[in-house]
Amino acid sequence: MAWNVFRFCTALRALGSIMMVMVLGIIGLTYYVLVIADYGPALFHGGLESLVSFIVLLLFHSLLVMLLWSYFTTVLTDPGGVPPNWRPSVDEERGDADPLIGLEHGSNFGPNQSSVFGDPANQRMRFCRKCNQFKPPRCHHCSVCRRCILKMDHHCVWVVNCVGALNYKFFLLFLVYTFLETTLVTLSLLRLFIAFFTDGEISGTPGTLVATFITFVLNLSFALSVVGFLIMHISLVLANTTTIEAYEKKIDPKWQYDLGRKKNFEQVIFALKNLLNVCFFCMLVLASSYV
Repeated sequence: MAWNVFRFCTALRALGSIMMVMVLGIIGLTYYVLVIADYGPALFHGGLESLVSFIVLLLFHSLLVMLLWSYFTTVLTDPGGVPPNWRPSVDEERGDADPLIGLEHGSNFGPNQSSVFGDPANQRMRFCRKCNQFKPPRCHHCSVCRRCILKMDHHCVWVVNCVGALNYKFFLLFLVYTFLETTLVTLSLLRLFIAFFTDGEISGTPGTLVATFITFVLNLSFALSVVGFLIMHISLVLANTTTIEAYEKKIDPKWQYDLGRKKNFEQVIFALKNLLNVCFFCMLVLASSYV
């Protein structure tokens, strides 16, 4: 029998809390190295060095604000659950009449009634035995959250939450801002990292140098890993599918939710339109504060 990691759901929830602390710790370490130890003091040196420091700090703080906003929005937003006692009056995926009309909502089904869900003719009528209720199309049960999630993509321990219909756009923004931020930090600290292995002079205490080295390695690692994850999710968006549904799509080449790449992409882009306007406004506020 295959080993099911979701049997250890309590451990996964505890791991999620640890991962959140780790994220905040990495952000704190990065802020100390880049702002306090390096580019912050260089801001007052004058000349070209001050200009470069100003640009780096402006970009860093702008991306940091948006990264934290998208991260905690993903954490705190309900991914979307099935309303209590929800059931379709018709088969929503086939348009057929519901053969179960007349059954009481939330009642326990007997052996004859339960057999309907195993009938090949009624495979589209989905029922979750763990939640004891019907499941809408594109809905899956999360063993960690212990409930069914609408358009569930996956349960992410980094955000201590499921990624579903209502918070997927924030999760996608979190990936974008994380990649941009870690790439910026990596490029900004690259000259110091190279100096570690050359005869270049590096100012600072031994503790600061160690922190700088660790920060560079961590941000480089996250940038390389997140870019692959981001490319994967962009491809999922273009196909109007989720991580879970990617397998279903392989066994069902005619994916009924695929509206074409343009319309699939527009579903997410239009949902983010107002959010991107807010992001632009925040960047303008940060820029004016530096001036």
